[in-house]
Amino acid sequence: MSQVATKLAGETIKLAEAAVRQHCRALHLPTVGAQCLGMADEAERGRQGYLGYLEALLGAEMEERERNGIAQRIKDARLPRVKTLEEFDFSQASAVSATKIAELAEGAYIERAEPVVFIGEAGTGKTHLLTGLAVAACRQRRRVRFTTAAALVNELVEAKAQLTLRRVLARWEHFDLVAIDEMGYVPLAEAGAELLFQVVSERAERAAVILTTNLPFSEWTGVIPNARLCKALLDRITDRAHIIETGTESYRFRRTLERRGSRGAERGARAQADGRAEGRP
Repeated sequence: MSQVATKLAGETIKLAEAAVRQHCRALHLPTVGAQCLGMADEAERGRQGYLGYLEALLGAEMEERERNGIAQRIKDARLPRVKTLEEFDFSQASAVSATKIAELAEGAYIERAEPVVFIGEAGTGKTHLLTGLAVAACRQRRRVRFTTAAALVNELVEAKAQLTLRRVLARWEHFDLVAIDEMGYVPLAEAGAELLFQVVSERAERAAVILTTNLPFSEWTGVIPNARLCKALLDRITDRAHIIETGTESYRFRRTLERRGSRGAERGARAQADGRAEGRP
């Protein structure tokens, strides 16, 4: 092929690519527009047919949309930090069954509207596990929302004062999974506890809740002084629930001590090396 013919062919390809990209913008197919030329070259080298090329191209578009959808659902969940179950170190949390968590991650508890409760001391992985299950639910196209118990109560109390409580409660009913962290860290006034009970009771046997607490159930009266209300809330939370104890030993604190010990050993080794270099015994 002459240089003129090669140049004309190259210009034709560029015009065709520009036209495809324009069509893709109109049809909202950004991945097809971005990858069509590169995948066309791959299809040609692999002697792939038209249908095979089209399938691969549309598959790339679908995969990108799925990734973007997951990212958006995770953003909408308002997680304080995105932590996955794959990142959880089960070797440092011997009280937690990896098999049980893997089973929950499949999401059947959401379909059955079964609560999940993580009980344990600070630093035992409760929030990480809650967040990991929330991310797993987002990957399954579930609508998820994270909150702390104190933040949820504050939102509801404020909504009641502004006469918008019904609308706010309806919004919380909208989610497939509500993840409530840090139940028991802050005592609740009776009015706030009643509003929290309203959210939980509305979801009972209809939609799933995950909850973390540092208190055994016998001590919840220290957070909810009204004994009858406390009992009613516990009945809703524990009915058909998956109750998982994460233990009492903070692996986060243990990890901090290990890091400090490692740094101390490094400093000692450097000091010893410096002493040898200066001729000290």
